[in-house]
Amino acid sequence: MLRRLRAVMAEPVNAQSRLDRIVVLIASNMVAEVCSVYIQRADGELELYGTEGLNPEAVHNMTMKPGEGLVGLIVSTAEPVALADAQSHPAFSFKSESGEESYHSFLGVPILRGGNVLGVLVVQNRARRIYTEEEVEALQTTAMLLAEMVATGELQSLGKPGTDTSLKRQMALQGTPITEGVGLGYAVLHQPRVTIKQLIAEDVNAELIRLEAAVTAMRERLDTLIDTATGTGEQRDVLETFRMFAHDAGWKRRLQEAVRSGLTAEAAVERVQNDARAKLQRQTDPYMRERLHDLDDLADRLLHQLTGVSFTQRNEDLPDNAILIARTMGPAALLEYNRNQLRGLILEDGGASSHVAIVARALGIPCVGDVANINDLVSEGDAVILDGGTGEVQLRPSPDIESAYKEKVRLRASRQEQYRKLRDLPAKTLDGVEIGLHMNAGLLVDLPQVAESGALSIGLFRTELQFMLAPQFPRLDEQFNFYKNIMDAVKDRPVTFRTLDIGSDKVLPYMKKVEEENPALGWRAIRIGLDRPGFLRPQLRAMLRAGAGRRMRIMFPMVATVGEFIAAREIVEMEKSHLKRHGHVMPEQVELGVMVEVPSLLWQLEELCAEVDFISVGSNDLSQYIFAADRDNKRVSTRFDPLSAPFLRALQSIVTAADRAGTPVSLCGEMGGKVLEAMALVALGYRGLSMSPAAIGPVKAMILALDASDAAQFIENELRTGGDQPSLRQPLRRYAEARAIPI
Repeated sequence: MLRRLRAVMAEPVNAQSRLDRIVVLIASNMVAEVCSVYIQRADGELELYGTEGLNPEAVHNMTMKPGEGLVGLIVSTAEPVALADAQSHPAFSFKSESGEESYHSFLGVPILRGGNVLGVLVVQNRARRIYTEEEVEALQTTAMLLAEMVATGELQSLGKPGTDTSLKRQMALQGTPITEGVGLGYAVLHQPRVTIKQLIAEDVNAELIRLEAAVTAMRERLDTLIDTATGTGEQRDVLETFRMFAHDAGWKRRLQEAVRSGLTAEAAVERVQNDARAKLQRQTDPYMRERLHDLDDLADRLLHQLTGVSFTQRNEDLPDNAILIARTMGPAALLEYNRNQLRGLILEDGGASSHVAIVARALGIPCVGDVANINDLVSEGDAVILDGGTGEVQLRPSPDIESAYKEKVRLRASRQEQYRKLRDLPAKTLDGVEIGLHMNAGLLVDLPQVAESGALSIGLFRTELQFMLAPQFPRLDEQFNFYKNIMDAVKDRPVTFRTLDIGSDKVLPYMKKVEEENPALGWRAIRIGLDRPGFLRPQLRAMLRAGAGRRMRIMFPMVATVGEFIAAREIVEMEKSHLKRHGHVMPEQVELGVMVEVPSLLWQLEELCAEVDFISVGSNDLSQYIFAADRDNKRVSTRFDPLSAPFLRALQSIVTAADRAGTPVSLCGEMGGKVLEAMALVALGYRGLSMSPAAIGPVKAMILALDASDAAQFIENELRTGGDQPSLRQPLRRYAEARAIPI
């Protein structure tokens, strides 16, 4: 049958004729009196696209609502249904126009692509009969060919006018807004899928041999990778679970069965993974849904093994208007792309507080996260629009939608022009309170935006980005030149350098990753610096040399105790002594501070303020640690609101203690760049906020319309009386709207 189907697929006929021949061929081969193809339209309804045995007048005229009948049941479960007496099944739905009242036995299988159900393939017989497993398998294999016809858009013109069935159709998706801005361009896949060029096997035995060799080679590579990895406890359990999947006899048997049904080895991998994806995507058990990523990884590895295609990151030859699509991505991977060619970033897994999201904001790249199945729904080169402010993603948009977004871009540019007019105005509230607005940066290319945005200084310079981009650990002279260039570029504006903040998901490409059960709470940032002075001392020496004759500000991340800060300060003093002995010009002033992001410091604020020159609150990590909610875990990352009373009280305690001690305090987390959150921070008493350059204009516009003392009284009352609310977001929003404060 597959050989005959391949011949039909190659015939130079129109799509409807090809489909009509396919259903006749399937019915004949399976000795079925009916073979029908139902395709799911964009509105969710299922339309009869082709049939042998039912009333031909029903083609493109008969539709079924989502979930209706046995066909709807197959769509909802993504699993085959085989019945000897279909009409006795509770889901059976009779359609008078079909003429199917005389058919009893029923076999239907989903038409799958990337785990998405595109339609249903059905065979029926008058006699009550049991369909064998071999027949179910044969029909599932045949459905793969129909999936290709749908995915490539071949059937798109066949439906009723105004309907759309192809995976290539226009689609509107919703994700989590990460970085403001609208991006229009064309899809570039961060990890492009292996293209399967041949579905039907020429020689089944040869394909089985190819599959066996590829599975063996993949398993050997995985065994070597896992056996040489470090780590204990849960991390080791995860790796061993992955190994168990790779060596699972049932998985291999299903692959072999798919090949024996007439598929190539590559098509068999895709067929088995399609089935697994369809089932696991419908699981409510989080553990089972997580296993989908393991199976996706195995399938991708096996496909690369079979085709000999090795994945290489394509950071060259990008189109000038690239929209980067990724299942997930580390911050270093994003930095390897030319940001001048990127118009946007869409992540399937990745929320607003993940490190790659922070880097995207720093780079000013519009970004949307948590877009389900985006990698399976988009193809390389598809037109894409994303709105980082609303989380909307438009795939293959129509001309009118594209025009609407272009108008939105124009309006946003107009607002940006209004913000530019505020650039040279001091950020002063209606009652005369001046707020220092500073900029977060991490690359040399960010520096022109300091003057363009009107920032008073660089309130946070993330030094680890330089290390993540370098092919090897930067030498002392390279670091010195880098920091000196930064200070020269901003001239008289101060720069607050944060020492190397690596660990967790920020891994240096030339540094062996340390496997930990919980990396976010593990060996990272200042902990690495104190344990491995070979990292920290050259960086401090380079900074101190770069600050010759100037004011130098250095802060340490992830400090959990006052003692850790004192230990870091002692290393600074050692480096100052070293430079003096060798005749180097010293900075005019060296100020040392800490990022308050570990909750333990909340109970050491008095002692801390007595030791440091300044404090900077890192709201991103402080929030995840206070709520014990991993910011990279989308099931909990949005569960708690930083505008809830517990977190606002923690922030209030910091600014109160710092003011009492006369210690300068600012906030440099993402919270400071969100207008409503920034209003709350000003009301709590924060007089310095550091943010992405794009956020400075909107935050300044809010400050110019705010009465700080009135806002302070309002939030004090809310914290005193509204502590049982899950969030103060809505009261704060109502407060701003009642006073015409732009938020």
